[in-house]
Amino acid sequence: MSSLLDQKVAGNVFSIQKYSVHDGPGIRTLVFLKGCPLRCKWCSNPESQLPNPELAYNRNKCLGLDKCVRCSEVCTAGAITEGEDGKIDIDRDICNDCLQCAEACPSQALIIYGEKTTVDAALRRVEEDEMFYARSGGGLSLSGGEPFMQPEYATALLREARRRYVDTAVETCGAAKYDDFKEALAYVNTLMYDVKSMNPEKHKEYTGLSNERILENLQRIRADYPNLPIRVRTPVIPGFNDTEADIKAVIDFLSDLPGRKVEYELLEYHRMGQPKYESTGREYPLPSDLKLDPEVFNRLKNQVEAYNG
Repeated sequence: MSSLLDQKVAGNVFSIQKYSVHDGPGIRTLVFLKGCPLRCKWCSNPESQLPNPELAYNRNKCLGLDKCVRCSEVCTAGAITEGEDGKIDIDRDICNDCLQCAEACPSQALIIYGEKTTVDAALRRVEEDEMFYARSGGGLSLSGGEPFMQPEYATALLREARRRYVDTAVETCGAAKYDDFKEALAYVNTLMYDVKSMNPEKHKEYTGLSNERILENLQRIRADYPNLPIRVRTPVIPGFNDTEADIKAVIDFLSDLPGRKVEYELLEYHRMGQPKYESTGREYPLPSDLKLDPEVFNRLKNQVEAYNG
């Protein structure tokens, strides 16, 4: 595909975040794409799960219906009513996702997660910080959601970034069609790949899908791209995968992969994404008192350090 055609491809982007140092080498700009096939109970970006733009509501920013009625005036579904505190309530069962209320809201209590963005527009944002990439070895990181829920856009974005000499990295949960991976990975400098559990039943219980495709895809990627730098990551969740046996099973799997040795990293469980569940009308799936024991996490990290050498 030509550069001009790639630049015009558009996808649903819900955030562009600058100055990240945890999502690939160097200083990076993250482009987050909408849509994910998984429903991980600990997901820190619940606004990424649905493929289309969606409404979020921050009650603290609402002016109250005694001061502003712009949202209720444009709501044709009658989904906006007055709450006990005078601020709006949203009945998401009857909301038709027209999103006109967010466009009318003067205080940004109502916002939209997700906007059609062309490849060129996204890369213009990325290129604003080229000087940081050159000094640190950074660049563009594509994240989500799952970037390959929008395979045409993800591939066009990566291909055009490489044409512009921007280093590329991708964060993926691995639950996508292999053909979508294979085409795009020709334009990827670093791949960050989640392996959450080797147990297919537990994986399905906590994420909504089994892990067979995810593991098979990683094996095929390593066979087709034996020298691609890959960092496998496991978010450690209490009660799901926080035992030495869980981590050893992942290490054994990685040790059997062909090609260049795959790096391995553990991510500590946190609840920083919980406020976004409320703002998007979701309930947080895990218990409010769930915590990861620091001593347990340190033991698991020692396992991983021994593997990484």
